Amino acid sequence: MAVENWVAKEIADLVEFRHDLHRHPELLYEVHRTAAKVAEALRAAGVDEVHEGVGRTGVVGVIRGQTNASGRVIGLRADMDALPIAETTGAAWASTVPGKMHACGHDGHTTMLLGAARHLAESRAFDGTVIVIFQPAEEGGAGARAMIEDGLFTRWPCDEVYGMHNRPGLPVGQFTIAPGAIMASVDEVRITISGRGGHAGRPNTTLDPLPVAAAVIQSVQTLTARTIDPIDAATVSLCTIHGGNAFNVIPQQIEITGTVRTLREEVRDHIEARLTQMVDGIAAGCGAVGQVDYIRHYPVTVNHSAETEKAAAAARAVAGDDKVTTDMPPTLGGEDFSFMLNEVPGALINIGNGPSAGLHHPDYDFNDEVIGWGCSYWTSLVRQRLPA
Repeated sequence: MAVENWVAKEIADLVEFRHDLHRHPELLYEVHRTAAKVAEALRAAGVDEVHEGVGRTGVVGVIRGQTNASGRVIGLRADMDALPIAETTGAAWASTVPGKMHACGHDGHTTMLLGAARHLAESRAFDGTVIVIFQPAEEGGAGARAMIEDGLFTRWPCDEVYGMHNRPGLPVGQFTIAPGAIMASVDEVRITISGRGGHAGRPNTTLDPLPVAAAVIQSVQTLTARTIDPIDAATVSLCTIHGGNAFNVIPQQIEITGTVRTLREEVRDHIEARLTQMVDGIAAGCGAVGQVDYIRHYPVTVNHSAETEKAAAAARAVAGDDKVTTDMPPTLGGEDFSFMLNEVPGALINIGNGPSAGLHHPDYDFNDEVIGWGCSYWTSLVRQRLPA
């Protein structure tokens, strides 16, 4: 098994396209240059329809097969946005934008789907319709939800939808996937403790919020350790604390922020309820006021069983049986492809990026050797799901 032959004539151009995106990273919904480049390339490839501005800056391409006897439609999704991280790779194609870089490989994801779209538009060797979805704002902006709310699946109804993400540490040419919950829900927590500030030399005239905040932080550690079934994966991480601006003044208010990750919606509900109850109770017991703002960002990413096997079968056709595993352990990282999987049956597969730095690291770079494998996977999937 190997990269498909058609990729060879495209690979140099695709690598340069990826490098161009890498040099010019854009954040969240401000992916105007990236989206324009993608739309331009899709039109040049002869894609039947190219729609821009979906979900603010998303791009959707429609590719019709040589026949449409089945009437089936599948969606293929890639993300386009970068991260607010200063790059330290030293690569010739390193970011030219201070404080921004493609530290998660979305430049590679976009390039692989674009390469597949070019080939599909040229060959048309399938029955049905392929919708290629280039999404903004995966990194915390819920771009998938924005595209759905803008009519993604009502304007282009899909029978199935698939995504792909690179995985550092997994050898190039290998794939891994699993059915069920594979990535966590992503929630933001903001805890405010309000007391009564005053002079540090007269603490008796104040209601110091700092000891209350300390009690809250310690107590929150028991949420997962003592109220969640040990079999259920979940974490509550409090990551920042802010309050006061002078060494001799007791502050009026303390703000604590953090994140909650779970692999089941029931556990997510439980943590929100218990966290709110805990903060209210501890603060009230000290005479202070506690408030919890619990902001739900991304739901749990759940691969559908049948579509997981279909994705694995397409990967096996490219990489071979021994290079594809279907028992990938879940992680507590998040992925807004979850919104799409809540609307349409589908699956997210991981493709090996080799021995690279980890995702969201300033030394990370997408491995160009992966491009051929990813393009081949996409076209293999289309042939299998929409046989001519």
